Amino acid sequence: MTSDDLAARVLAASRSCSVAVSGHAFRSPAQAFGDLARACDELGIEEWDSYGERGAVQRLEAEVMALLGAPAAAFFPSGVMAQQVALRVHTDRVACRRVAMPDLSHLLVREEDGPRVLHGLEVSFLTRGFEAPAARHVEAIPGRVGAVLVELPLRDAGCLLPTWDDLVELSGACRARGVALHFDGARIWESQPWFDHALPEIAALADSLYVSFYKGLGGLAGAALLGPASFVAEARLWRRRLGGTIYRTTAEAVSALLGLRDRLPIMADAVAWARAFAAGLPSHVTVQPGVPHTNQFKLYAVAEADAINERVLVLVEERHVGFPAWRATREPGRITAEIAVTGAALGLDPAEMAGLVGSVIKPG
Repeated sequence: MTSDDLAARVLAASRSCSVAVSGHAFRSPAQAFGDLARACDELGIEEWDSYGERGAVQRLEAEVMALLGAPAAAFFPSGVMAQQVALRVHTDRVACRRVAMPDLSHLLVREEDGPRVLHGLEVSFLTRGFEAPAARHVEAIPGRVGAVLVELPLRDAGCLLPTWDDLVELSGACRARGVALHFDGARIWESQPWFDHALPEIAALADSLYVSFYKGLGGLAGAALLGPASFVAEARLWRRRLGGTIYRTTAEAVSALLGLRDRLPIMADAVAWARAFAAGLPSHVTVQPGVPHTNQFKLYAVAEADAINERVLVLVEERHVGFPAWRATREPGRITAEIAVTGAALGLDPAEMAGLVGSVIKPG
């Protein structure tokens, strides 16, 4: 059996579990749609949206504006579109196509080079590798820059975050240069406990902010761009141009409202559980970051992926608890797994679960 087949079997077995160390508890389409129907009654959603106006979409935009203290918001069908639009608006305003972002940014690693191919943006690296951004990185970029993008957290570095003081100083450095700062806040909800500041205080440091509704909040799909009214008005125009003003997005908006109601309040608990779990892992399992900044982080070990996934599969089937699959890294003999703690883990003992993960990874 190939590595991909084993990883797929681990994923399938984990999805059959009602509790999991990583990821949301699996719901079938019928279960998910049933939840949405009940949510419409509970939330008083009686009107369809129409091309991104009225109904649940309007209510969702109002809720995220209030949560983040932003003057305006626009729903987008995807974060990929939303972030490209944000950068396009900022760079058009100053007639400078150059943007700075981490080399591990989601826009560069996972989006088929969309910002450059579709919008002609020129990218400079704000940071490289597993490094959190700071003011010195902004100050080190020579020449004109149309926008700076900071991913909070930097997912491919194990959901790495800067300190609050570093983020404040970075924001000040952008404003001193007259450069728009955009936050890629796909997991901003999960990042708030690390900063220990209210969401509006975090959002106020940037000129625009993107948030996701389907990651930690567990929605079907969708995102929002937030910022000044003039910025959001331009973003809505680009949304239309790119085919993102869809006839009906009520289901996605209701699922996001449900996530804000039910999942946002337990984010801090998920982060605390993640840190307790990471602290209980044996020394032969490396955690990145060493103390998780959010509920999501990476694990590394010296082993072969197939041998470990065979043991993980047995563990899942015996304990009826979902665990992530391990995959080979570019470094021979080293493997990695990603942990994303949700409400599905909160009823489990983090120290016990850490011990089980350690038991399937044998040192050396």
